Amino acid sequence: MINFLGNPDPKNRNALNHECRGMKLIILALAPVILIAIFIYYRDKYEKEPLRFLIKSLVAGMLITIPIILVEKGLSFLLPYLPKNLRAFYTAFIVAAVTEEVFKYTAFYLLIWKNKNFNEKFDGIVYAVYISLGFAAVENIGYVLQFGEATGYIRALASVPAHALFGVTMGYYFGLAKFYLGQKKLFLLRAIMYPVIIHGVFDFILMSGNYRVLFGFIPYVAFLYIDGIRRMNNLSRRSIYRNK
Repeated sequence: MINFLGNPDPKNRNALNHECRGMKLIILALAPVILIAIFIYYRDKYEKEPLRFLIKSLVAGMLITIPIILVEKGLSFLLPYLPKNLRAFYTAFIVAAVTEEVFKYTAFYLLIWKNKNFNEKFDGIVYAVYISLGFAAVENIGYVLQFGEATGYIRALASVPAHALFGVTMGYYFGLAKFYLGQKKLFLLRAIMYPVIIHGVFDFILMSGNYRVLFGFIPYVAFLYIDGIRRMNNLSRRSIYRNK
């Protein structure tokens, strides 16, 4: 509604400002997801994956947020009954890490494992990261809208890349399981076990409430970056399409 002086009605102006702020926060939340998705797409140097299937992987990651929320709420019911010194561990490893990584693992196995596009080891990393980014996009929007712009910048450097790096670890072992059939069961076990461990440690550091533990956060994030790049370089060098 416009008043007779030609200036916007204050109520409408406030509503417009609120909408603009919300859109800005959503863009901030999605920016790291988009940048990492582009990086992984171009990091897959020798044989690109079909864009339509990458989009399906992102959507799958978004959809699993629904059962994840339900399961996490159910598991959180036990928190008041646990000793205080166990609550951070339980929340980090069981409520968050196990639940989220199991659903990502399930989405990968159902959507990717037998798909013809999964035809080299590095593809495991690509698809696992895209599923993780789909989940991270929805999660990040929720956090940034709730806690604001500062949270968006912090999560852009830590939490969103961390989800992608959990995906790198999962996809690395899925890739090995697919093409080293003699060790298939071992690698499939590692594809869920290792992401749960590194995810749980990441969340536990943040949830512990112990400043001494928090001092380890930046070194731990640096370790995740280094380890993720190492895994990507490893499978990229071993690409069957490299010499072609």
